[in-house]
Amino acid sequence: MLEKTAGSNETKTYLPSIYSLTLEQLQDWMVEHGEKPFRATQIYEWLYGKRIISFEDMTNIPKSLREKLAEQFTITTLKTLVQQTSKDGTMKFLFELHDGYSIETVLMRHDYGNSICVTTQVGCRIGCTFCASTLGGLKRHLEAGEIVAQVVNVQKALDEQNERVDSIVVMGIGEPFDNYDELIKFLKIVNHPKGLHIGARHITVSTSGIIPKIYQFAEEGMQINFAISLHAPTTELRTKLMPINKAYPLPKLMEAVRYYIEKTGRRVTFEYGLFGGVNDQIEHAEQLSALLKGLKCHVNLIPVNYVPERNYVRTPREQIFAFERTLKKHGINVTIRREQGHDIDAACGQLRAKERKEETR
Repeated sequence: MLEKTAGSNETKTYLPSIYSLTLEQLQDWMVEHGEKPFRATQIYEWLYGKRIISFEDMTNIPKSLREKLAEQFTITTLKTLVQQTSKDGTMKFLFELHDGYSIETVLMRHDYGNSICVTTQVGCRIGCTFCASTLGGLKRHLEAGEIVAQVVNVQKALDEQNERVDSIVVMGIGEPFDNYDELIKFLKIVNHPKGLHIGARHITVSTSGIIPKIYQFAEEGMQINFAISLHAPTTELRTKLMPINKAYPLPKLMEAVRYYIEKTGRRVTFEYGLFGGVNDQIEHAEQLSALLKGLKCHVNLIPVNYVPERNYVRTPREQIFAFERTLKKHGINVTIRREQGHDIDAACGQLRAKERKEETR
């Protein structure tokens, strides 16, 4: 695998991550290399049960097989550049990848358990005008194993407290559906009982609205929770906030959502960030209610975190409640997201933008 190193034109050869293989793929690899398929399950136990970082630590695996694995794979490790802890227990990690690029991962603590928000790309090309993740554009996709490694790293931090990752949201830096194949592998690995064994209904994937992939995701047969980053109730306003709306207009997006609901029978969550004086007026709430009428859905209102590189401001508290009341009046299921990490660089991409300016300019 050839990749350029961040900040240079130098190209190096890197071994693929063994975390990128589903159990079935690893079993196939064993057969292709003259090994017994059951070895794959043993290796999964070492990787995800014991969370070792060297093939040499796999003591019940024959030395010859350990050598084969070391020649063809790496066990992805992430270097922690910055670790922030909020007063509410939220932890934000800035990890460095093997090529020098950096990504963010967030651990959030809830009454119902520990949730981790993972990143799928180095940067993002979607260009949402309110998001720090898009600063500097897209550098590269993450390998599935690099997404898995985020969960493993945070789980190791929780191991010290006898806690575990209970749920995952794929809402960090990047557009998950822009890295679709690696995303699906990641979901299968963390969901598998021999992997990290996180239930499908405890995993949520969010998209800004890549319509062809919504149709494809509906056919996957997964019980994964699905969310749409909506942020506007009209085509005109959504285009101003989210340029992706030019390629995938709101009416077509809503057609895809209806198909997904009909195909899967599952509820869709609409993420709606509130930006002061932009999309947070009662008229916007009325328009949103009309747009979502009759859909099996839930609206998650998000009071935005201020991002210095972006000029949006927080909606006043009373206006947030008025917006919520309007949706409820029209029978829309709605909650206001509880703020977390307000005293640290909580907004998506914000810590990376501050610490790694050479990547995000």
